[in-house]
Amino acid sequence: MNAKTKAIVSHLFGIGWIIALIVNMNNKEEYASYYIRQNLGLIIISIALSVLNAIPVLGQAIWFIGSILVFIFWLMSLIWSAQDIMKPIPWVGEQFQSWFRGF
Repeated sequence: MNAKTKAIVSHLFGIGWIIALIVNMNNKEEYASYYIRQNLGLIIISIALSVLNAIPVLGQAIWFIGSILVFIFWLMSLIWSAQDIMKPIPWVGEQFQSWFRGF
C-alpha cells in the first residue's frame, strides 16, 4: 500500500484508521503519518463531542455545531490527501501534528 492510499484509508474512521496505522508501522511514510495524526485528532474530537451530547440543550447544541465542523474538516482532509497536499486542518491541525508525533 503506498503512502497516498494509506492516507486515504486513514479517513475511514475507526477500522480504516487502525488499518492505515498498522500498515504504516511496517513501512513508515511521512505523508501517511501526517494524515494518520490528523485523523486521530478528529476521532478524539468526535468522541469528546459524543460525551457532550449527553448534556441537555447546551451540550447538544455544541455537539451539533461541532459535528458539522468535524465533518467539514474531515472532508477537507480527505480531499487534500487525495490531491497529494499536506495541509493541516484549520485551527487544530498543527497541534495534532505536534501532539501525536509518535504516530
